[in-house]
Amino acid sequence: MGANVPGIFGLPLFLYGLALLRRSLKSGLSVRPIMVTLIGYLVILDAGLNLQGWILDMVANHSLIYRVLYTAWGNAFDAGYFWHYNQLWIGGASAPGEKGWEVALILTVFPMRIAAAIAFLQMKRWGHQWLLVTCWFGVVIWIGYVMNMTVYADVRYSGVVFPVLGWWIYDIMYITPFLAIPYLHTVNREIFTD
Repeated sequence: MGANVPGIFGLPLFLYGLALLRRSLKSGLSVRPIMVTLIGYLVILDAGLNLQGWILDMVANHSLIYRVLYTAWGNAFDAGYFWHYNQLWIGGASAPGEKGWEVALILTVFPMRIAAAIAFLQMKRWGHQWLLVTCWFGVVIWIGYVMNMTVYADVRYSGVVFPVLGWWIYDIMYITPFLAIPYLHTVNREIFTD
């Protein structure tokens, strides 16, 4: 589900897996809680999509898939991915502050979130702890990135087809930490193994 085109096929498979999990739970088998599954895969999806998009922007910004998908995205929602595209020495999006966010989060937070979510799905205690840490990182990312987009709104959202909708889509994309943090703080930690 964390990819552009193959993601369409991932959702039915994920829903089928959830149905199997519910069926196993109803028949009395010992399975992980459904909420753990939902949060784990939501975090993997969020981190995977952001990681994929920003890695493509950093190293494959001349590829056909990137120029089609992301410049179309920039033209419709966020001019930071359209305005002066590929004119920086590093290539890709030239929105103010964008490259700093990309490098920092590609190398640190998003890989940590994926690793923590995988361990969380395996019911490891360290996965629970690191998912909690990276979700709080996500709150910091959300505040900083929303501030960056708002301060440079005149560059990023002028001349695009859906400026307000684009701003909200970006804001909603980073909301997964807010969904996971209350559960992670209240879940019984004893269900996770060392």
